[in-house]
Amino acid sequence: MNIISADRNGEDIIFKRQRNAFMQIDSSDLTKNMLDTSKVLYIEDDDGIRLLGEDAFKFATIFEKEARRPMKHGIVSPQEKEAIPIMQLIVERVLGNTKDSKEVLYISTPADPIDVDMDVLYHKKTMEALTKRLKYDARVIDEGLAVIYSELADYNFTGLGVSFGAGLTNVTLAYMASPLLSFSIGRGGDWIDEQAAKSTGLTKERVTATKEKVSSLNNQVTVGSPEGALNIYYDALISYVIEHLKKRLAHITPPEVAFPVAVAGGSSLPKGFFEMFEKKMKNAKLGVELSKVVKAKDPLNSVARGCLIAAQTQESQKPTKSQKNQSSKPKVKKATH
Repeated sequence: MNIISADRNGEDIIFKRQRNAFMQIDSSDLTKNMLDTSKVLYIEDDDGIRLLGEDAFKFATIFEKEARRPMKHGIVSPQEKEAIPIMQLIVERVLGNTKDSKEVLYISTPADPIDVDMDVLYHKKTMEALTKRLKYDARVIDEGLAVIYSELADYNFTGLGVSFGAGLTNVTLAYMASPLLSFSIGRGGDWIDEQAAKSTGLTKERVTATKEKVSSLNNQVTVGSPEGALNIYYDALISYVIEHLKKRLAHITPPEVAFPVAVAGGSSLPKGFFEMFEKKMKNAKLGVELSKVVKAKDPLNSVARGCLIAAQTQESQKPTKSQKNQSSKPKVKKATH
């Protein structure tokens, strides 16, 4: 749902975000003047104007139209011929070009899905190519491992990282930062929106907007309302992810340690989600010992932060200033989607 970058500025981390969305409208001089004045991100061709990012989502919600997605189900959409050039513009907006060709950039990518027929290799190579055009030293990291980097430093990067994204849910179990298993599930926030829209007769964009404003996931909602449908499908999504995690864990022999669990991702933001997830995890009998379940400090930006930490770690392995005759320290940057 979001393309997010994280960059270090002294002791601070600076996040930039754009929606994974675009929408086509008719072109006119007046429209272009208004868009330029408002600094709206768009491109124009013979077919009209395509609004990009957050503005495309806002327009789609207002006019109750469907915002199209350059990325869908967690990867570059094969159904959208404009997907790659649009992704290039969005990535440029959140990253910008680097003046240092050795600046390390870590990109989060999905692990291979285990419940749907989907190949993520093309997506990984495409995103690497797009960012290398901006002169970065681009590398990839599984989304679930990025959550572990972000949230489980106090546990020696040992534990289970779960990222509830829009297109996919990513899961990684790691010991000392080394993945023991990593996979994705073909359901996430988009699946919740689609199912709730079918059940209530509302547009997917309207359900998405309702989801992002929902105050709490609980049973005290009106039957047949969008909030009621969202509660049902959030519960179903968590159960589905845990069911597949249990099956995967049965095929490995992890070390006999108690694993903490970190949960993140934009789809984990509603109040009550963490409590729902924590309760189901503790009752799941996964076959491994869990020490505790922790909520990401900043669920939406957790993956971006984890990739920034991975980039800093990579940079720390390079020669120091004294070893390079007082050469300037490279900065680090990261993009996730």
